[in-house]
Amino acid sequence: MRIIDLLKPQSIDLDARVTDKAGAIDHLVDLMEKGGHLRDKEGYKQGVLDREKEGSTGIGEGIAIPHSKTAAVREPGLASMIVRDGVDYESLDDEPASLFFMIAAPAGGADVHLAVLSRLSRMLMDDDFRDALLKADSPEAYLQVIDKAEQVQIAEEEAEATAEKEAAEKEAAEKAAEEAAAKAAAPEEKPYVIGVTACPTGIAHTYMAAEALEKKGGELGIDIKIETNGSSGVKNQLTPADIERARGVIVACDKNVPVDRFTGKPVVFVKVAAGIKEPERLIREVLDGKAPVFHGSSTGTQAAAETAADEAEAKESIGRQIYKHLMNGVSHMLPFVIGGGILIALAFLFDMGNAGTAKFGSGTPLAAFLKNVGSLSFSMMMPILAGYIAVSIADRPALMPGIVGGFLATTGGSGFFGALFAGFLAGCLMKVLKKAFAGLPQALEGTKPVLLYPVCGLVLIGVLMTYVINPPTTVFNQWLAATLGSMTTSSKVVLGLLLGGMMSIDFGGPINKAAYVFGTASLMDASGNAVSSGIMASVMAGGMVPPIALSLSMLLFKGKYTPQERHSTITNFIMGLSFITEGAIPFAASDPLHVIPPCAIGAATAGALSMLFGCALPAPHGGIFVFGVVTNWPMYLVSLLLGSLVAAVLLGIFRAKRPQE
Repeated sequence: MRIIDLLKPQSIDLDARVTDKAGAIDHLVDLMEKGGHLRDKEGYKQGVLDREKEGSTGIGEGIAIPHSKTAAVREPGLASMIVRDGVDYESLDDEPASLFFMIAAPAGGADVHLAVLSRLSRMLMDDDFRDALLKADSPEAYLQVIDKAEQVQIAEEEAEATAEKEAAEKEAAEKAAEEAAAKAAAPEEKPYVIGVTACPTGIAHTYMAAEALEKKGGELGIDIKIETNGSSGVKNQLTPADIERARGVIVACDKNVPVDRFTGKPVVFVKVAAGIKEPERLIREVLDGKAPVFHGSSTGTQAAAETAADEAEAKESIGRQIYKHLMNGVSHMLPFVIGGGILIALAFLFDMGNAGTAKFGSGTPLAAFLKNVGSLSFSMMMPILAGYIAVSIADRPALMPGIVGGFLATTGGSGFFGALFAGFLAGCLMKVLKKAFAGLPQALEGTKPVLLYPVCGLVLIGVLMTYVINPPTTVFNQWLAATLGSMTTSSKVVLGLLLGGMMSIDFGGPINKAAYVFGTASLMDASGNAVSSGIMASVMAGGMVPPIALSLSMLLFKGKYTPQERHSTITNFIMGLSFITEGAIPFAASDPLHVIPPCAIGAATAGALSMLFGCALPAPHGGIFVFGVVTNWPMYLVSLLLGSLVAAVLLGIFRAKRPQE
């Protein structure tokens, strides 16, 4: 089977128009369906999304290989697209992805296609091959590039297979003199490094990590052998002679593989992504004697991987670690906040007849239903935030103490800041408990996750939150609320200016996230009740400005944008009105110096005006669709329009003319 047997012309798009990761996946799934490979489109898409939760399939170098092995696939297949301007796919190197191959693998049946897919993964590591794909001007030319490169790859594979067969025959013939043959086979000058790669699905990352390590080993002038533990089974298996001869071992795996065979050897344990991204560092760690000697583990790679993760985390800056854990909590929290907040906003919208009364928001059956459900979802904000911060630090055993700590923060009056403390405390406590119970007999190993971790974690987080965290944090919350409540108009305007501008500095990066998290936190008082917030209104206004401003600028200054860029005018209007700031990312990425400052100035203007006019918002998202529940919404709309117009004019002034052909 060849790659061109799996990839059909109708499943190729050489000029895809997507603006974010979700859009890229949706478009690729549509292309896959056009090829007739799927029996359940939604089921396959969910499989792809589940795989992305385990780690981004954006492998770097502008490449992304989303994939899923599921019963929703009728027959193995590929879909491919090129996004000329690139799209943020949360890739390993944080660079935009432009070349996409989506893989569909059936859950059962023959795995002959897996050899083809592993071949494609290796081919994509070649710079010349990628360049040739990007230059193809038709699906047919695209397939010709793939076919030509695959013929070369097959020839190399056949040569390798022949060499392996001859080596096996020679080994069998010399079995009587195995010890002498092993000595003769081992080169005296070149160091020898071995490794194992494996990812949860075993389709793409497994082989790309192996290819990256082998390629870098060749560049460094060493002998290297990498065993791949993929869906099609173990390939290039390491022999006892290989292990004996090797100077050290690299285990780049996201799932358990047999590692006790490496007992007594220096071993580096990392995630499979590190094998793709940092092959030279891993090889040099072995060659320089910095890899620790592995003493065996009855729990396979999981315990070793946890140790390796601790060591890797220790090398990160404190700020980077805190940001990483915080964002894990925020990403899991936002669906509860957004869903609940918008339902609460709708409750008020559908109950305008009771505005100004004590029943406002629950005066009708529909409004009461929406408010009850929305409030329930909103009340989960703090526990989920704390729980998943804890999970990021110490994995699943920390989830329960983190969630309980978040509830204690809500009921104890320490609110959002208390939940932050609870998440980090629960994660650190669980790490301490893991080390404390590490010396227990093997017979008690099964009691840790079901008894020791939950009970001890619950008692400790309860004591700390009740007697250490809640009292001072509650006082701080009361002071903060009083300070914000007593701010003068000018102070509020400055705050709105700052928050609005932050929303348009990095379009979803740390600065944007900090402003948005601050805004969502202001939607809940210290008692856990939902409230309308002027801070949230400024944040949303600032986030809506960039896409709207770009659309206005494209209408007012057509010569400053290419025809291709102007195709996104309506799309950016819709995204901006919906509070989806990411519509501005392609423009900011291609021309940051002339796009980001105007957008930030316009967003800051909108945020400041929103505060000046006393606007407040009870929902954390929704854009124009929740304007009906914004306090003083006419002036909020004026704030948004003025901020967008300021940014649009500045864009027209700053940007140079573009070719119109």
